[in-house]
Amino acid sequence: MIMSPADAPADTPEPTDAQLNSAAGTFALLASPTRLHLVWLITNGPYDVGTLAKRVGLTIATVSQHLSKLRLAGVITARRSGRRQIYAVEDPHVIALVDQIFEHIAPDGSLAPDPPR
Repeated sequence: MIMSPADAPADTPEPTDAQLNSAAGTFALLASPTRLHLVWLITNGPYDVGTLAKRVGLTIATVSQHLSKLRLAGVITARRSGRRQIYAVEDPHVIALVDQIFEHIAPDGSLAPDPPR
């Protein structure tokens, strides 16, 4: 069904240019399979960089660079625990976004079928 502008919900404001640019930047950041894998791991529990590097099969230096970008963008947080940095996702919106995309994509990469209603 095609909606005309008159049919659009009145209580839903159009996104601002700033919102569109920020959202596009976040999606661009998550467009990397490695960063998306890291965020998926971290949404399921806090990790240190060494453990994350082992899980994704990359060097600590490479994973640290990805984590730095994610942290600067506000997608993940980091806290010190002794000599280690522990990375976490605390934003429920990020958790919901990651959960929803993997509910939408089947393990073979195709679109997952909608659950029966």
